Amino acid sequence: MIDSRLRILQMVDEHGTVTAAARALHYTPSAVSYQLRQLAAELDVRLIVQQGRGIRLTHAARVLLRHTERLQEQWECARAELGALGGELTGQITLCGFSTAASHLLPPAAAGLRDAHPQLTVRIIEAEPDRCFDLLLSEEADLALLVVTADSPPMTDRRFDQRPLLDDPLDLVVPQDHPLTERGRVTLADAAREEWIVGRPGTTYHQLVLAACMSAGFTPYIAHYADEWDTGTALVAHGFGVILVPRLARLREDSAVARLPLHGEPAPARRIMAVTRLGAREIPVLDRAVETITATAAELLPHGGR
Repeated sequence: MIDSRLRILQMVDEHGTVTAAARALHYTPSAVSYQLRQLAAELDVRLIVQQGRGIRLTHAARVLLRHTERLQEQWECARAELGALGGELTGQITLCGFSTAASHLLPPAAAGLRDAHPQLTVRIIEAEPDRCFDLLLSEEADLALLVVTADSPPMTDRRFDQRPLLDDPLDLVVPQDHPLTERGRVTLADAAREEWIVGRPGTTYHQLVLAACMSAGFTPYIAHYADEWDTGTALVAHGFGVILVPRLARLREDSAVARLPLHGEPAPARRIMAVTRLGAREIPVLDRAVETITATAAELLPHGGR
């Protein structure tokens, strides 16, 4: 119900260029530029000015963005209040999340929602965290499961409601005959001199591993890059290094590796957040979705969650 042109302005602010905003929205740059010109003409203000090879949002645009956040919050609060009036959950809800969540948390939770509320259509989108935030802003998704990284918006960001869902412990994966398998208690610092297999630079997994290792007091020597758990596990099995794997991730049972729970204070883990647009937290269908996802996580991680 919020003017779509305001969302376009939000995306330009988020991504810094018309081209990047258009890519995130699946529009053409010319369509984004046209919508912004139309909005500026209706309001009789300038929203964007050229600055060198780029653009800059004007003070008027900043004022409009501030009011857009308030409009968005009020609209979501209205939806929540109307939904609380009662009745069967109907319509469509779209859930999005990173690969592990999309594989292990969202499908059983979505099935539970579908079975409990036959009139509700549940859709799932697998996406990296930065894309999930775009999906929320563009209203292509209603609820996102995200791993907290250095690039995550701060908790004070008034566009989103971010709540901790669970902590997913990180396990160390080593070859089956590795000396660490003989220890009763292993810390991440014990693997400081190992060769490491991590995700490519810029990925959430890359940031996760580096942050965990630095918290343990060392910078890992990166020998190989692998974004998929199966690829990383295969490299470990053949003696090319070690990897960190979240406990929610499932490895092939026939892999010639050992999965070692890590100890220490704090034990390394990734924090998973449930994120909605600000004001949408109390919408009954979203509240029910979070409850279902939380129950699913408790079954999968009986000893590992928060």
